[in-house]
Amino acid sequence: MKIVVAVKLVPDANAEKRIDSETKRLVRTGVETVLNPFDEYAIEGALQLKERLAAAPGSAEPATVTVFSMAPESAREVLRKALAMGADDAVLLTDAGLQGSDVWATAYAVAAALKKVGFDLVVTGGLADDGNTGGVPGALAEYLGVPGLTNARAIEVADGKLKVQRETDTGYQVVTGPMPALVSVTMAIGEPRYASLKGIMGAKKKTITTISLAELGLDRAVGSDGAKTEVRELAAPPVRGKGRIVEASDGAQGAQVIFDYLKEKKLV
Repeated sequence: MKIVVAVKLVPDANAEKRIDSETKRLVRTGVETVLNPFDEYAIEGALQLKERLAAAPGSAEPATVTVFSMAPESAREVLRKALAMGADDAVLLTDAGLQGSDVWATAYAVAAALKKVGFDLVVTGGLADDGNTGGVPGALAEYLGVPGLTNARAIEVADGKLKVQRETDTGYQVVTGPMPALVSVTMAIGEPRYASLKGIMGAKKKTITTISLAELGLDRAVGSDGAKTEVRELAAPPVRGKGRIVEASDGAQGAQVIFDYLKEKKLV
């Protein structure tokens, strides 16, 4: 069974960030790049599944975990962290023509690359630390033409079928579906493991294969030319004003003051 974990490389959350006034994009040059924290949970979920499949009675062909990312060539070393965690190999889709891709273009290009790589199951995080749209997993499943099971806190595979526990506001749902498929996970899947010294040393010998746009033969534009969204204006949030302090003689009066304020602001 071939499990592919799609990850994004994002600027370090602690790094100072700025927006290019002309392109209206996040300036990534000179900023340390790290694995998207949400995607580390996807890697953990995939490794857990691989281990369970290996331990299952009568296990035949062993499962493998491939890490996939669409990123600049310089991101190669960041992928070593995923390999050090236990992934078997990595694939990097890298091309200058991908710069400026939005959710639509990203999902389209990544889907084409994953079809080339091959997979039984694609695992993703639910969000990206730099964008937080949450739109790529669903769009990716659509372009791959496979079922998309979202917000999973547990993943099982048996008899060629997929079964996940899908988190909801009130608990979880048990959802099943055929494979191949795509699953996006939540942080409830399990705390990402630390890379051991043995894993770090072994990661240096693992393969990272690169793919370019020319190899995909896309029939639609990607990058800035293929983006369906455009940022037209950026502005800093307004400065928060001073709060209003009200002293009430009792709870009923306090509640009335709050209600009157919300009514004044047309919030009720």
